[in-house]
Amino acid sequence: MNRRNFIHATAVTLGATATAQAADASGRDFYELRTYTLKAEKLPLLDTYLEKAVLPTVDRIGGGPVGVFLETESNERDVVTGTRTATTAGIGTQRVHVLFIHKSVESAVSLPVAIDRDPTYQKEAYAFLTAKPGDPVYQRCTSMLLGAIAGMPSLAKPDKSKARLFNLRTYESHNDRAAAKKVEMFEKGELEIFKSDKLTPVFFASAYAGESLPNLTYLLVFPNDAEREAAWQRFGKNPAWVKLKATPGYADGELLTRITNRILIPRPYSGL
Repeated sequence: MNRRNFIHATAVTLGATATAQAADASGRDFYELRTYTLKAEKLPLLDTYLEKAVLPTVDRIGGGPVGVFLETESNERDVVTGTRTATTAGIGTQRVHVLFIHKSVESAVSLPVAIDRDPTYQKEAYAFLTAKPGDPVYQRCTSMLLGAIAGMPSLAKPDKSKARLFNLRTYESHNDRAAAKKVEMFEKGELEIFKSDKLTPVFFASAYAGESLPNLTYLLVFPNDAEREAAWQRFGKNPAWVKLKATPGYADGELLTRITNRILIPRPYSGL
């Protein structure tokens, strides 16, 4: 890395840290969104690890709820070219998304240490922790640290007594200015239009660390897939949305480069 690139990378890191600290001081939630890619036959072992070891330990140390979701469908739209692509995990593989909720950056950093020090966790997680390199539980695990936007500073917990289907979406931008403008667009009207058309939000957050930066990531909940499709159709025709997206500076082509859309089903033991 040359000096100019090093300075730029350092500036971006420092800027993200300062932004996260400012959000921390404002009392907004932070989220870690962890994604496991694994062979389908390993799903029961990951389920056991999360249900019996991770979630109870988080509860014991005063955290949670923890959401666990199986991805059933995924696609990407390149906003620049208009190309749509299915993004499956691969033949015989699956993706599981785990959402941790935090009240501070410090909590996000310290939680893995606190979990690892718990003796009951060590016992319940034994099979997971002693997996061999030649036969791993998962093929890859990635993580994003997200900070709630001011327009939705905390998580809206869904009613677990009702049927739930989740829609996880990530909007990537080509620079920080464009990403901030997209957040502004939600806060100045798009979020309220979502709610009016029953695109029910669970969280809206900007990414501070992880892949595909900068991005805005959000999670919606619906009773079922038919309701999801109907809600998006209402939204697309809503006069308020048609007017907002035509506002100079708010067009997708000015602010976004890629939109990733995932359909998620909560695992039976999920806290969300």
